[in-house]
Amino acid sequence: MTRAAEPELRRLRGLLIRGRSGVGLINLGRRVEFAAALDAATSAVKESPAPQRYGRLYAFASIIAHLDDSLERCVTYLVRSARSLNAIEHHDEDVACAWHDLAMAYSYVGFHGYALSAMQRARREAQDAGISEADFVTPAIRVRLAVWHDHHGDTDACLRVLRDVTSELDWHRSAQPGGQAKMRPVSLGSYGYAAARLAVAGESSDFDPLPLLRVAGDSQRARDLRILGETCLDIAAGLPQAALRRLDNSPVTPATLGGAEPYRLRALAHLAAGDPTQAYHADRFAFRVASAQSERIRDLFVEGAAARLDHEHMQRAVARYAGEALTDPLTGLPNRRSLEQHVASLVAGGETAVLAICDLDGFKLVNDVHGHLCGDLVLQRVAAVIARVMRRGDLVARYGGDEFVVVLPGTGPVEAKEVATRIVRAVGAEDWASIAPGTPITVSIGWAEANSGLALSEAFARADRAMLRAKAS
Repeated sequence: MTRAAEPELRRLRGLLIRGRSGVGLINLGRRVEFAAALDAATSAVKESPAPQRYGRLYAFASIIAHLDDSLERCVTYLVRSARSLNAIEHHDEDVACAWHDLAMAYSYVGFHGYALSAMQRARREAQDAGISEADFVTPAIRVRLAVWHDHHGDTDACLRVLRDVTSELDWHRSAQPGGQAKMRPVSLGSYGYAAARLAVAGESSDFDPLPLLRVAGDSQRARDLRILGETCLDIAAGLPQAALRRLDNSPVTPATLGGAEPYRLRALAHLAAGDPTQAYHADRFAFRVASAQSERIRDLFVEGAAARLDHEHMQRAVARYAGEALTDPLTGLPNRRSLEQHVASLVAGGETAVLAICDLDGFKLVNDVHGHLCGDLVLQRVAAVIARVMRRGDLVARYGGDEFVVVLPGTGPVEAKEVATRIVRAVGAEDWASIAPGTPITVSIGWAEANSGLALSEAFARADRAMLRAKAS
């Protein structure tokens, strides 16, 4: 991190901790700063921990993971955010804001049912805290739900949701302290888009959508809503070619209303222009884009089941070395103290063992590019992968940092080499792109024999030197 960037990162961290919307940081659009800002926010939360702060931190982290195209990491953070917030028993504005941030995160990712539930929870928290629930009404969440229905072929459900959204504008204006002038600009843009989208279906609203689209603000989301909303109004006005030109010349980000929405509008424009063939092709492409998320979620479910089995296997192995003082809290593996006690006990009993030191290659890049929260997920996954390929009676421990040690009792060099090969292959074959896209992980291994004729420290030193030689080669 450059010295010039430090004040900005401190400002971002302050926004997150003082109660401003962590999700709103995404609208800054400077993605190269996200990992550093997330690390700064993580440090600040650890300095002043509270469940609602962890909830907001994980919601923010989930959106960054989503933008990184890492669905597994994204879902992990969403679950952690929800668990942190569900543990809170008091009611205040910070708690309501945290639920609002989680609702927005769910909506960004496409988990619309969870988003609606979190939004309702934010409104209840506001009511229980004695503050206006109007601050936590988020039409953008329901607009995303509406177009999601349309992308998946249920246009009737889409129209029902959009009608419900537009009917709430008058209430929102009157319930909001300070009236429309104090409403979130992007909320106004969302109301405007709901009305513009209804206009494509030939339905009018009680208000003109264009002024609301124009006061939606200067964020990327606001610009996208204006482009897509004006495209809808072109189609409704019988100007399909103007709508198509607008879509061609003004790209929008998939995060705003889903990657399928521009293609769905393109299909509607072709249909209005009397070109059903092009409309069909555009609509089928919109459906493929919309369905891609569901496919990835199914893949994640299968991978999650495998990871759970790996974790259960690891927990059974670690149970023999239970005890908080002897366990690494991040991975659940025995820590360095437990490792040294175990090896010393083997040697004192006259047994021999091979020590294999496993050091990750490329791990620093994970922390630099994706942040230390992502690095923690990588370490947890590596721990599970190594434990999965061990034999009965072997021990896996976290030695420190990104180093793991495997203890192979009564093992000779040939067997040790076979185990090391299995570890290297298993780590190399793991789908690291689902956690940390663009930063593959491999492992270098060096081993040495531990016996009663060799000091324990020297055995570790020999294994470490062998690992460094392996890494250099």
